Amino acid sequence: MSQGRSESKGRSEDRNGGTGEGPPPQFDWGGLLARFGLVLALLALIVVLSALSDRFLSWNNIVNILRQISINAIIAFGMTVVIIGRGIDLSVGSLVALTGVIGASIAVLGVPDRGLEPTFLQLAYPWLAMGAMLLIGTLLGLWNGAFVAYAGIAPFIVTLAGLTMFRGGALAYTEGRPISGMPEAIYQIGNGEILWLPTPIWIMLVFLGISYFLLRHTSLGRSIYAIGGNEEAARLSGIPVRRVKLFTYAFCGFAAALAAIILTSRVNSGQPSAGVAFELDAIAAVVVGGTSLFGGKGGVFGTLIGALIIGVINNGMNLLDVPSFYQQIVKGGVILAALLIERLAAKRR
Repeated sequence: MSQGRSESKGRSEDRNGGTGEGPPPQFDWGGLLARFGLVLALLALIVVLSALSDRFLSWNNIVNILRQISINAIIAFGMTVVIIGRGIDLSVGSLVALTGVIGASIAVLGVPDRGLEPTFLQLAYPWLAMGAMLLIGTLLGLWNGAFVAYAGIAPFIVTLAGLTMFRGGALAYTEGRPISGMPEAIYQIGNGEILWLPTPIWIMLVFLGISYFLLRHTSLGRSIYAIGGNEEAARLSGIPVRRVKLFTYAFCGFAAALAAIILTSRVNSGQPSAGVAFELDAIAAVVVGGTSLFGGKGGVFGTLIGALIIGVINNGMNLLDVPSFYQQIVKGGVILAALLIERLAAKRR
């Protein structure tokens, strides 16, 4: 009997490499892809496009990509906060237009008459314009959030109504005409440089840091994740669900207004037709970046990678002279692929 146990133990040691502690651990490729898949996908895109175009990796083109994605990324950071809290905001594009034309109408008051030096009040108008844009964007976000949080109307319906109302407001405010002739202080926001990088890139990075700190290092951020994960459980644990939801929409409105400041400066005018389909681009960046449309999962760094992937694809296809309608097809395919990967990852978890 003792000899049988000894032979069995010996066979076990032979199978397990002499340790009797089971097979050696396998490398978790699935976990690696789940954690770094977005970065690897971005790097793969960069390698392919670099091989196809010798202009792609030039410094000017890299800076151009970052400047181009800055507006979409800023809106997408606000959208990320809303979606993590299990909401959505379809009105951000129209909100960009409305805040842009209101801000432009205030800013042009600061343009002095030809040949005259600006007065102190005229110098203040650009800053009043930007402050008014951020305030109005936040208030309109609160408007959306109030209907979602306190009236209990579905976010899709509320913000779809906002999309129509805010666009109509922009057209009515300007009678369908652009407001042009921005003062120099406004123009420099979108076209100036700080330390060899365009100002919009710095604004994007600062807002990225603010958004990340909010979500990862504050109790409010933890509450947003909790509501997105299980709203009823969050309510039972004492989280003020309505107020937190209200905040997410206000934050998204603020982000849209911040993007409107950059856009108004870049085009040197307030355009009532600005921001068309910006909400779709923002949602695409959020989804490609790995944030779940069902809430409770995701982050702004993933959203930044998502915006970069979309920006790199658009830039690469422009360099390769791909027609714009094919670019739309590719962008839609990227979004579907991201959703499919998210669904498969969810099943694996």
